[in-house]
Amino acid sequence: MSSTDDRAARAASFQTGAAGYRATRPSYPDEVVRWSVPADARDVLDLAAGTGKLTERLVAFGFRVVAVEPSDAMRAELTALLPSVDARPGTAERMDLPDASVDAVTVAQAWHWVDAPAAAREIARVLRPGGRVAPVWNIRDESVDWVARWTEIVHRGDTLGGTLRYDEPELGDVFTQPEHATFHWTDRLRATDLRVLAASRSHLLLLPDDEREALLDEIDELVGTHPDLRGRDVIDVPYRTECYRAHLQ
Repeated sequence: MSSTDDRAARAASFQTGAAGYRATRPSYPDEVVRWSVPADARDVLDLAAGTGKLTERLVAFGFRVVAVEPSDAMRAELTALLPSVDARPGTAERMDLPDASVDAVTVAQAWHWVDAPAAAREIARVLRPGGRVAPVWNIRDESVDWVARWTEIVHRGDTLGGTLRYDEPELGDVFTQPEHATFHWTDRLRATDLRVLAASRSHLLLLPDDEREALLDEIDELVGTHPDLRGRDVIDVPYRTECYRAHLQ
């Protein structure tokens, strides 16, 4: 399988892992929303919205939100959570939205899956003059020992993980130079959900059943033996959220 095919398969894998994604993937702190979306924005597009992790926060801030998500299963989870949100099928490269129809576009945990030049053109099309695009990523803090060990298990044998980029997005000449900010925070999970969180990763979703279960059993072993995890019902998972924003020129 070529790297392009592998990326496409990995991006599509979330169709089978939507429930686990919704249950265990982290949300986003208020500071991320405030930094990413102008306070005077009215209409916000949450692009590649997944199960609505960031969508939910945008709605809480009072924005009028439309969510675009290619996976039917992920979009169904979003609609169950946020039935009032206009949730539509579509991709970053092609969406069924009018020209100049939104004030801001957020892209959470997804820019590394898109065709950057095509996505930038399509985002520019739907943004109003001077509108903002804001790609963001939650990234686990691997300076914490158990997090580093968890990550090593989850990405064992993963040939694509090292090629995915979470740094400055390529937006082209139609946007200003991206600004960058980092926010540190923690998410709380039941200890048993560290297995579910691992199972929601694209690498594991595509593994044969026996290989996936073997890695998930190692996650259970980590939870049961690591001194920072053993015997605990609830775990604080440390994250940093890497945020970028740029304006349509």
